[in-house]
Amino acid sequence: MNSIDIMKMEHQNILRMLEVVRRYCLRVLKHEPVDYKDFYKIIDFVRNYADKHHHGKEETLLFNRMMDELGSLADKLVRHGMLVEHDLGRLYMSELEEALKKLESGDEDAKLDIIASAMGYVNLLKRHIDKEDNVIYKFAENNLKKDTLKLIDDESANFEKKAEGAEVQYKYLVMLSELEAKVNK
Repeated sequence: MNSIDIMKMEHQNILRMLEVVRRYCLRVLKHEPVDYKDFYKIIDFVRNYADKHHHGKEETLLFNRMMDELGSLADKLVRHGMLVEHDLGRLYMSELEEALKKLESGDEDAKLDIIASAMGYVNLLKRHIDKEDNVIYKFAENNLKKDTLKLIDDESANFEKKAEGAEVQYKYLVMLSELEAKVNK
């Protein structure tokens, strides 16, 4: 499987987590029982699977090559589009964590901030994934040199192997399945 196919597969896992987040927010909204510690698991998944693992590959292996090899259009798409959205996602997770801490200290109004930050992330990432799958990745596949794509694939395979050694994929896919089962009860 080539690196872009792997990144698209990871997008499917991230979309599954976005559905989990949405369901948790709906429970908060409906005043249903919520284990707020699960939001910390969501933050962990986002920071380490979606961001460090997935975005790490995009930013260090694919996007840099696109900007170097494909000129100003790629530079604009990546620097002013994808990277800005990656940073905005990180901001939403920081705000979610801050809202959780406020709730833990007794601020019930923080539930609104939990929903706002979490759903802001969900909406951002759904659009972001669609753009990457249908525009950015296709642009890269159609325009990068074959040698460059091969190099990205090789580096991605090494990246994946290191992550497998640390059980990153296993840990976060198990976490995802557990949260799906819990929120769908």
